[in-house]
Amino acid sequence: MGELVEMLAKALVDNPEEVQVNEVEGTQSIIVELKVAPEDMGKIIGKQGRIAKAIRTLVKAAAIKENKRVVVEIIQ
Repeated sequence: MGELVEMLAKALVDNPEEVQVNEVEGTQSIIVELKVAPEDMGKIIGKQGRIAKAIRTLVKAAAIKENKRVVVEIIQ
């Protein structure tokens, strides 16, 4: 899941080298923390959060195959 989030984020931002993804895995859920440069935060969130919602939807669809619950957090 982390690789998917990282690939999507790097394609969207101006500074792909500053994209950091941290994965915390539990027994039934995975938390994916996405950190980008402050000037790229708007590109990841999008207008009214549409891009962030799309990223979360794609990751949740991929997680269904593994019977896991995935939470994508965008942090500064």
